[in-house]
Amino acid sequence: MAPRRPPLILLPPSETKRAPARGKPIDLASLSFPALTPLRDALLDADLRRAPTTTAGRLYTGVLYAALDIASLPARAARNLVIISAQFGALRTADRVPTYRREMEAPYWREGLREALDEAAAGRLVVDCRSATYVAAWRPPRDSATARVQVSVVEERDGVRRVVSHVAKKTRGEVARHLLVSGARPRTPVELADAVAEVFACELAPPERLGTPFTLTVVEREAIP
Repeated sequence: MAPRRPPLILLPPSETKRAPARGKPIDLASLSFPALTPLRDALLDADLRRAPTTTAGRLYTGVLYAALDIASLPARAARNLVIISAQFGALRTADRVPTYRREMEAPYWREGLREALDEAAAGRLVVDCRSATYVAAWRPPRDSATARVQVSVVEERDGVRRVVSHVAKKTRGEVARHLLVSGARPRTPVELADAVAEVFACELAPPERLGTPFTLTVVEREAIP
């Protein structure tokens, strides 16, 4: 049996981003997933080519990233994170890129991400914290042995469940952090649910049909005084 590996955790970008005042300009050849270089190059204008860069781990500053707190993760843990980007396709947290504004065009990236992420996900459990817009850019092939678990979050009050965007983003960041800090190495969705259940109330549902993911629903309940 293959050795256990940490799950590959897929993240969306955040709309809010740090704007570095200084830093060397982008070097496309230095970025992870080099197969994406031509697609990235085609989207860069003159301003982005000259703009100062920072690491992707510092660039994104939204609610999910505040909860994840990449800078304080154990050494090497952040290597298990991949950020799906409308501007750069896919990034590792150490990749240096400039601040940008672009909406995701999934068809543009789909073929390039298939090559890059099929390889990155091979033999690993994929924990998907992306929103639907970014999920559309890459899914494991239907005939792949790669299992994908979509993390969903609901808030429960007085027995009624609802989706709250702010809460969901924060909780996804906390779930990702727990998996990385705990050193969990689940091979199956059930083992993943067990690892998350150490800290969070959660429920695992099987795929609805071939090619769709397992769904791990994290339930945020109102604390009883």
